[in-house]
Amino acid sequence: MPVWVPLATVLLAALLLRQLDRRRDEGLPSAALIWIALLPLALVVAAPEALSPAKGALAAALAAALLARDREDLAQSECALKMTWVFAAAFALSWAGHSLLAIATGTSVAAEQWNVLSLRLDPYGMWTGALSISLLAGAVLLGGAPFHFWLADVFHGARPHLAPLVVAAPQAAGAAWLATRLAGIEAFPDGAAFVSGLLALAAAVALIGSAATLATQRRPERRVGTLASLQGALVLAAFAADPGLAPFAELSGALAAWATHLALALTGAGALARFLAVESGPADAPVVLFRRHPVSGALGAFAMLSLAGAPFTPGMFLWLAVGRRLAATGHPGLLLALAAAWLTAFAVTARDLRAAFGSPDGRPAPARGVPWPAHAAFAISAACLAALAWEWWRS
Repeated sequence: MPVWVPLATVLLAALLLRQLDRRRDEGLPSAALIWIALLPLALVVAAPEALSPAKGALAAALAAALLARDREDLAQSECALKMTWVFAAAFALSWAGHSLLAIATGTSVAAEQWNVLSLRLDPYGMWTGALSISLLAGAVLLGGAPFHFWLADVFHGARPHLAPLVVAAPQAAGAAWLATRLAGIEAFPDGAAFVSGLLALAAAVALIGSAATLATQRRPERRVGTLASLQGALVLAAFAADPGLAPFAELSGALAAWATHLALALTGAGALARFLAVESGPADAPVVLFRRHPVSGALGAFAMLSLAGAPFTPGMFLWLAVGRRLAATGHPGLLLALAAAWLTAFAVTARDLRAAFGSPDGRPAPARGVPWPAHAAFAISAACLAALAWEWWRS
């Protein structure tokens, strides 16, 4: 699939969802400013492999600035503040670790650092500590537990047309950060083994922590954010299985495939979450969307199920790709954590959707309808995800 297709789909869905925002800004200059800021974030999602660490930091800063521009919106401002302090601290520590490695090896190029460290002239504690700190920004941007709070906050507090790209772009930048820092590390076997163990621990904590959070959250918007954090944990697990290989290499597009799927699934799932009830059960009446427009509800549900890795969705291929690699490289503990997280994500998502469909009670459908932009956003995100699943199935 050409990269511009999911890119255009996400931007078109954002344009549609903006029509649902009752707080939307009036006037052409304000609207143009939003789209000028969203386009670079979409490009980051479409081509994360091309990101340098500096460009990734700029993408994360742009995402926070986009939420901070409306000072009257307290929820968005709070999200921007949280993103700013956690991103700034992570980047500062990571650049400090990178600088220590550069001082110890005499070069700032990652591939050259591994060759110098393979000579074993530097103390083990020094280079392992510096290397660990240099990877922190990637883990924070990916949003795996315990750094997963900012994703749920964004989907809860940000406007629906901004949240998907504001979350997906920093996560793509985090994956690119790890890929850049670990490039060529297979030339340094001790470093590759150390990083594999470190990222395996980080991935296990992220998977179990995010799964536990998902099972206890009440608001559907926050559950979508936590599902996004599980996607970040998937990337950590893929790097743990083979630090020198780009995650999802068996899928066409590698990191770009994961990032575009993430943006598309977050678009549909984030929009659907706005129509789900905070507290409901299978015995309750269906929510308005599923009662009046079950087809549109099913299209939105497809995006949310894909985010959870449900069977017959493109998200399934991502979870299977990581699981196969973990099994092939001998990580049974992490594979067990991956299986537990997947079961939790699928069970919680299926429960929410079953409650949304509800049980018919014979009462007439409510008079209020669902605006047409929501139907269109569900349809185009589901269509693009289905095309992505077909392409991955054929490959």
